Amino acid sequence: MKTDLIELTRRAGEAILEIYASDFKVQVKADASPLTLADLAAHRIIESTLRALTPDIPVLSEESAPPAYSERRRWQRYWLVDPLDGTKEFVNRNGEFTVNIALIEDCHPVLGFVGVPVQNKVYVGDVRAGTCERYIGDEMTRLCGRKMRTSNGVTVVASRHHGGDRLDTYLASLQKVFPKVDRTPVGSSLKLCILAEGEADLYPRLGPTSEWDIAAAHAVLEAAGGDVWQIGGEPMQYNKAEFLNPEFIAVSDAAFPWLDTLPAVPAL
Repeated sequence: MKTDLIELTRRAGEAILEIYASDFKVQVKADASPLTLADLAAHRIIESTLRALTPDIPVLSEESAPPAYSERRRWQRYWLVDPLDGTKEFVNRNGEFTVNIALIEDCHPVLGFVGVPVQNKVYVGDVRAGTCERYIGDEMTRLCGRKMRTSNGVTVVASRHHGGDRLDTYLASLQKVFPKVDRTPVGSSLKLCILAEGEADLYPRLGPTSEWDIAAAHAVLEAAGGDVWQIGGEPMQYNKAEFLNPEFIAVSDAAFPWLDTLPAVPAL
């Protein structure tokens, strides 16, 4: 089934790129976030294909109407989809948007597919097998997050649109812990994939996200040896009554004692 899902991720990406190359229109959803025809085209492809491939597994997409929590809470296994994460990046045409398909089991992502259409990349994370792969066309590369060495400083990936003064304050506090702090602004779930590739060490998310925004990339990162946890160190949970995530920290090297090393996050 992995091959089918890689192909599905690519087909959704191709549909997005067709619209990306056009003079597309932007709508605004009820939560003030942007929506394009590309979001909807990718959603239709992913939802219909997943229902055909795995008719016994429910599909929950950002662009679908969710069932009531009284029904969802009984799901032990389901697909969680963000057909186009980084719609702002899509609208701004910077290429940093992704297709995200995650399999959730017992409130945790166990399998993730993240496509980066502009780069012709698909990341695949299988948490239970402990394998993370990146496909560029037909070329596959095994990925592993890099080992953290305090003496080398820390490379941080951060949102282009969220964090504000609190994030700036937090990054300044990192400079008291690490000899060097490099910051790289990146959009969408691509930030977590950059950690999985070993190109950065830390992603502090001080701002809103929803479960579908990060689930697939969470699986990719965890399969590569990284981790994602709430600010206080608690595990991230999926299939909550509300889809909004708590603020979180993501890291490339889960074995490093981050909780003992990182400074406190500024209060809201």
